[in-house]
Amino acid sequence: MKQVIQNFKTGELYVDEVPAPALTKGMVLIENKFSLISAGTERSTVKVAKANLLGKARQRPDLVAQVIQNVRKEGLKATLEKVRTKLDTLKALGYSTCGRVIASMDTNHFFKPGDRVACAGQDYASHAEVICVPQNLVVKIPDTVPYEEASFTTLGAIAMQGLRQADPKLGETVCVIGLGLLGQITCQLLKANGCKVLGIDISESLVQLARNLGADDAVQRSDANLMAMANQFTNGYGFDSVIITAATSSNDPIELSAEITRKKGKVVAVGAIKLDVPRDPHFYRKELDLRLSCSYGPGRYDTEYEEKGIDYPYAYVRWTEQRNMEAFLQLVAQGGINIKPLITHTFDITEAETAYDIVTGKRQEPHIGILLHYPDNDSKFIHTKIIQHNGAAQQQIEAGFIGAGSFAQSYLIPNVKNFGGGLKVVVTSKGITAQNVAQKFSFDSASSNSKDVIDNKEINTVFIATPHNSHAPYVIEALKAGKNVFVEKPLAMHEEELENVKACYMQQGGRLMVGFNRRFSPVASALKQNFKGINEPLVMNYRVNAGFIPKDHWTQDEQTGGGRIIGEVCHFIDLMQYFTEALPQTVFAQCIHSANSVNKNDDNIVINIQFTDGSVGSIVYVATGDKALPKERLEVYGGGKIGIINDFRGGEWYSNNKMVKLKMEGKGHTQEVHAFLNAIKEGHPSPISFESMYATTKATLKILDSLHTGLPQQI
Repeated sequence: MKQVIQNFKTGELYVDEVPAPALTKGMVLIENKFSLISAGTERSTVKVAKANLLGKARQRPDLVAQVIQNVRKEGLKATLEKVRTKLDTLKALGYSTCGRVIASMDTNHFFKPGDRVACAGQDYASHAEVICVPQNLVVKIPDTVPYEEASFTTLGAIAMQGLRQADPKLGETVCVIGLGLLGQITCQLLKANGCKVLGIDISESLVQLARNLGADDAVQRSDANLMAMANQFTNGYGFDSVIITAATSSNDPIELSAEITRKKGKVVAVGAIKLDVPRDPHFYRKELDLRLSCSYGPGRYDTEYEEKGIDYPYAYVRWTEQRNMEAFLQLVAQGGINIKPLITHTFDITEAETAYDIVTGKRQEPHIGILLHYPDNDSKFIHTKIIQHNGAAQQQIEAGFIGAGSFAQSYLIPNVKNFGGGLKVVVTSKGITAQNVAQKFSFDSASSNSKDVIDNKEINTVFIATPHNSHAPYVIEALKAGKNVFVEKPLAMHEEELENVKACYMQQGGRLMVGFNRRFSPVASALKQNFKGINEPLVMNYRVNAGFIPKDHWTQDEQTGGGRIIGEVCHFIDLMQYFTEALPQTVFAQCIHSANSVNKNDDNIVINIQFTDGSVGSIVYVATGDKALPKERLEVYGGGKIGIINDFRGGEWYSNNKMVKLKMEGKGHTQEVHAFLNAIKEGHPSPISFESMYATTKATLKILDSLHTGLPQQI
């Protein structure tokens, strides 16, 4: 299918063929008819991508802070690789579209094939021939509303939420500062609400358009009579409310709004403006009420609502994102909003570059509402794209990837490639991501269908790097297909899943590896050699300053990520197994009990483990610590010797009353992948036994049982 793409590293914007997205639970698959280019928002997005590295840093200081923190934790080299991976990505543009439902897996069974729908959401309602959108960001279009006008629905919902924050009453005077697309819609909504409306903008053409579309009056910001007009418009009282829909780095809109608002009036910021709020003379002396409007309405940035489809109760949250979208379309259907005059350009999807030249000012042309049209095209539904490369020699190992997020792109795919493995097919749920990864690493093809990897006879090795809840099912499918399988941790999220994997492995055989990389790190390997020959139990103390992850992150979700014990603590249990060469036998865990709703109690836990050889280990896993302390420290005691790993950036060895510093960096990602691929090439078993990987996974599940029961658990 065709999609508008921007390379975030180079800033290049173009239309390309990418695989169609895959339909999953809670989503609606839609064939786009029209999409709206939101000039203000998308101009800013494109501008950031086109900036050089210094320009990007200036515009995103929050990301610069993350980079600096990562350098402290992982070192400069590892951080540079992460930054390069992040920058070298393809970005989807657009967030307001409409079209026809192809298929739906919404949990309410509300949407049917053929339904006319409008859609919202960055990275969902993209400028693409086919999109897959969460159910709560899709609404049906009334029969009398044409597709062209329905494509404005997301902008309409944003304007509507701004009004709800202003809460204007019948007959009140309201000023709208900024008469772009959002401002024009806002003026019309206010008129439909029975308000007296004045518009302000720097552009004379937009001022005139507002007058033509029903505003009581409009004026240029540079007009010397602006203050006198505002005074006369409100009979000297000032505006009951001012809604700012402008987008500017200037502080002028917030200062002007305070000056023209009546005492105890409201100022609502909808657009992206500078918010340097001057206390005197107006905000303080008038006791003004400053409100911010959050995009389309309640539900925005709430993963439970947007991604999982959990709606808010109608009686308690009357206006959600979806209900704002529905209300806007009803107003359009009733003639309360006139959209047609706002459409200045319509381009075919193949002409999108020209459309963006207008948006960015490269092509000087008056504009306000620019639409992209998607003509009928049967090839748009193809889920696989062949990537053209110069012919390369075939390798013995031919790999397919199911899932290719930042981790896979940083630590798995490059190491398969530098080993000499062939990269056949990469699969992700979003076609643009698969396309990006395929081009970046020279895969033969990109797809959004996992069957293109599982059923491909040329692929002998499958890498699985998807969300945790899909690991076990994909492992079973791949083993049954006779593939070598590398799966990122965890192996399974529930005991039933784990037993199903075990049954499949026992029946099918094959080579299976879980991504427990720390045992392959240079410092761990060196210490293991030093402990060789010590025939007595070890005492191990593992401190993990894990850092805070909010409860709404996907890894914390019980259904998708399983939480941090299943998703990360498995690493530390595996490394202890590596040193003891024994299996975990008993676990006992206790976590904090905090009334602070921000904290997740079992992210702060102490775990005691006894191993079959008599060794014992303690894991102190903390999410409430300070970031300045390095993340991991492992101390291993035994045979009169001590080995210490300091965050996998070095270590210490104590023996015969002497200490030796070990200067070795890396968490073993390269060595792990190469060990697995070497085992395949040389016909050896997996570098980690299935018994060990099974026991590690079982131990994490038993840790959860111990927390629930308050008792030690046998593995």
